[in-house]
Amino acid sequence: MMIPFTDEYFMKQALSEARTAATEGEVPVGAVVVCSGRIIARAHNQTERLNDPTAHAEMLAITAAVNVLGAKYLTGCALYVTVEPCVMCAGAIAWAQIDTLAYGASDEKRGYRLYAAGALHPGTLVKTGILENECAEEMRAFFRNKR
Repeated sequence: MMIPFTDEYFMKQALSEARTAATEGEVPVGAVVVCSGRIIARAHNQTERLNDPTAHAEMLAITAAVNVLGAKYLTGCALYVTVEPCVMCAGAIAWAQIDTLAYGASDEKRGYRLYAAGALHPGTLVKTGILENECAEEMRAFFRNKR
């Protein structure tokens, strides 16, 4: 079976979500959930809008994806996110049983690998550095403009 879309394609979709977050004054993190080669959910940070510290892009994308599939597990799915997930999101990724986590930029201050490197299911495939420079630049630009 030929898969017509690449990791870079899906990360560009997550970057689009991150840019939407930035225009709304949110930290620019975007996420998409892919199942059988198609995007079934997309989200961006909404912690400010919803006044909810758990409204991270990954959490919202997972919730949307399980609603689309009508199941509580996302086996066979991949999550593309522009920045390394935090510990909370890594836990949700594990509980959702997502097969693949792909992220762009590492988060040296709040990323799950710093605090809980074993948070993901041992069988989860992790892909890092996809469009890393573009993802990192979205974060740098956002915080540069905040100062």
